[in-house]
Parts: sequence; C-alpha cells; structure tokens
Amino acid sequence: MKYNTGATIEDAGNSILNKTSSWRVLKPVVEKCKKCGLCATFCPEGIIQIKDKAIIDYDYCKGCGICAEECPIKGIKMILENK
Repeated sequence: MKYNTGATIEDAGNSILNKTSSWRVLKPVVEKCKKCGLCATFCPEGIIQIKDKAIIDYDYCKGCGICAEECPIKGIKMILENK
C-alpha cells in the first residue's frame, strides 16, 4: 500500500477566506493600546487593524497569541474562549 506524504503549506492570511474561529481555545483581548501596530504587523492572519486601539476580527482569529506576545506594553491578554 502506498501512502502520499507531505502537506500543502497555505499562504499567510488564508483564514480571511474562511471563518476559522470556531475551534479557538484562547482569544486575545485588548486591554490597553498605544497604537504602535506591532500586533498587526506580527499577526499571521492579518486580521488586526489599528484605529483608536487595536481591533481584532474575531471571526478569523485563531487564538495563536502572537499579538499578545509581541505587544511591548503587554496590553493584550489571552483569555479562555466562552462559547
């Protein structure tokens, strides 16, 4: 029996095509923001916009926590998702 090996590596930002938040365990919550834009820069899905503060599109957020990790003032906290 022959098995195919390997995988398809999708481009960054591919979740914008399909809502991917249904399996998220943690979600980022912006508690304070100095509008530096690092969270938006590092978000692998490109779903953070900087307005009066960082705005996260939760329909597409996978809850990876990179935004919280990169925030220089630790203004983004990862909390348990409530369904």
